[in-house]
Amino acid sequence: MNAITNEERTALVRVSVEKWDADRREFCEDDVAEEVPIALEYNGISHAVMLASPYDLEDFALGFSLSEGILKDPSELYDCEVVPGCEGIQVQMQIATERFVALKDKRRNLTGRTGCGLCGAETLAQAVRHPDAVTGGTSFSGEQIHAGMKAMQAQQRLQRHTGATHAAAWMNADGSIDLVREDIGRHNALDKLIGAMANEKRDFGHGAALITSRASYEMVQKSATMGIAFLAAISAPTSLAIKLAEEANVTLVGFVRSNSHVVYAQSHRLICDITK
Repeated sequence: MNAITNEERTALVRVSVEKWDADRREFCEDDVAEEVPIALEYNGISHAVMLASPYDLEDFALGFSLSEGILKDPSELYDCEVVPGCEGIQVQMQIATERFVALKDKRRNLTGRTGCGLCGAETLAQAVRHPDAVTGGTSFSGEQIHAGMKAMQAQQRLQRHTGATHAAAWMNADGSIDLVREDIGRHNALDKLIGAMANEKRDFGHGAALITSRASYEMVQKSATMGIAFLAAISAPTSLAIKLAEEANVTLVGFVRSNSHVVYAQSHRLICDITK
């Protein structure tokens, strides 16, 4: 469990450091997290460049494409090739013609806009997607949420080596954790998890996503888009995240630490395990 895999090692860089402890100075080597520009291309056209950890990139590409609404179904991704270069990595995807036409139309509509700076949008109505409300979902007790968060953290190998990565994990309906993805970016970690689940044809409607970051509106947006009904974060949500979670019927839990947590939206999926 503690050993770094060969693929994960590509996300590490060994550097020389000076370690200070009170009045002692030690020269040694340390592992730091690799941060690489990742260009996402669709049918030969560059769409976005993200800074990310350079592994699990096929999961990242599929998860980003689904959570951002570029693809509606994993079957619309025909091919995905990771091409390393001198200045970064290109992820070259071939997608369905209908989806590519819709993507080009979206890019054309955003061209030349100025304003709040979110995706070139001028208003929040343009910047924030409003996914359909999630139906169903799994209920969990507080004990299961805390146990799941601990289990996820135990599987964060890159974090233990570098102290610089976020993680996203899938908690099954029985409370077990068997799928964890890490990245320097919290959004990237969630996209990698979504892509991995889509590749394995998992059911997004039965379980919960756990994240080691704050719950921004983008995290709720991505979750709701995929039909994830339960999102638990180790830190706080933002006001827009709470508003979006209420609107999309996503149970949003924050500050999952020690034996406490705060429920911010749609508490009906929390099993009360408190005795009075």
